[in-house]
Amino acid sequence: MNQSCLPPDDLPSDQTTRMSEILFRQLEEATKKSFFLACDQMTRTLLCSCHWYFRINSGILTLIMICHNMESYRNIMKTIPHFTDKLKQFTNTAKITVSSPVDKGIPWVLSINNILPEGDLPSM
Repeated sequence: MNQSCLPPDDLPSDQTTRMSEILFRQLEEATKKSFFLACDQMTRTLLCSCHWYFRINSGILTLIMICHNMESYRNIMKTIPHFTDKLKQFTNTAKITVSSPVDKGIPWVLSINNILPEGDLPSM
């Protein structure tokens, strides 16, 4: 556990910390619904082919996608620039994490600011 250099009276209360966590979870869920509604039918289908959710950590929104099979993994990886464009409608600073099926590789973690436009991607 991290020891704070602040006196205990200057630290947030347990109740404040719990309330912040609840509000962050609600924000993540609202962002997920809004993001899904902002997507076109093809993107919604891709999202439905995997387990996905949002997390906010240190003020950075992260779209986490966990693929159940290699086909959905490949399709999502080909569409990363599209996901990036959609995320930019919600925030300027975000990350995308894409995990392949278990034991099939390591997760990719990409910043939306470092992703090439769709036309500049290498062909798979």
